[in-house]
Amino acid sequence: MVYGHANGHDLAEAVDAVGRYLELGYRAVRAQAGVPGLVTAYGVAKGKLFYEPATKGQPEDQVWSTEKYIDFVPKLFEAIRDKHGFDFHLLHDVHHRLTPIEAARVGKSLEPYRLFWMEDPTPAENQEALRLIRSHTTTPIAIGEVFNTIHDCRALIENQLIDYVRTTVVHTGGISHLRKIAALAELYQVRTGSHGATDLSPVCMGAALHFDVAVPNFGIQEYMRHTPETDAVFPHHYSFADGFLHPGEASGHGVDIDEREAARFPYERAYLPIARLEDGTVWNW
Repeated sequence: MVYGHANGHDLAEAVDAVGRYLELGYRAVRAQAGVPGLVTAYGVAKGKLFYEPATKGQPEDQVWSTEKYIDFVPKLFEAIRDKHGFDFHLLHDVHHRLTPIEAARVGKSLEPYRLFWMEDPTPAENQEALRLIRSHTTTPIAIGEVFNTIHDCRALIENQLIDYVRTTVVHTGGISHLRKIAALAELYQVRTGSHGATDLSPVCMGAALHFDVAVPNFGIQEYMRHTPETDAVFPHHYSFADGFLHPGEASGHGVDIDEREAARFPYERAYLPIARLEDGTVWNW
């Protein structure tokens, strides 16, 4: 099973976006929305199906308010459940922006809406911080897309401070090392939920799918659709249907590269935005 990214500039737009993903056959949807009183919000895309958070040229400044976010996010998921019910999974990404006690408050406020997971609730460098969150909420926690080795997530797994480990093929030493992480996680009933953003090419997605089907504690796979231009550069055999990605029957990972097509798209720099508080202070991205 995979999940897609539904987002909107306001609550109503985000609720409608979730509905569109359900119509496409998704059984799990990550929901993000603009926060009232803030002009921009990370996780809210300019495009709706082909979501890309990076912008070309200089990094974009975005404004953040923890207080406004904490007050708003339960209303978002209440509206989604009221409109679309409980027969599908909902996910949410906090993007590392909260302190542990703030994250605990958000997790507790979201319990009635039965989230599949709350992702990156706080920066994971201080891993004991996850213990504080865990002690206050039963909302499942997912973390790890920026981890590089099994040692980055070992304590979180062994102490059962997370429910899903989000390490991915391209960041964590390839399939062999990722399988070691999955094997450790299996012992502690922690499942996988590999990162699958658009800056990871279809080559990475093909490898991730073969990893997913090979581990017994597979949980879910992030699936951010690539643009038609990207798909043309990377012809692939995996396909989406009924909420699942199918690896296909081709040899290897089932993904190729068309170098002549790739030459039509020279490299252009792009950056994730910079988050600032309303007073201009730099904050976690």
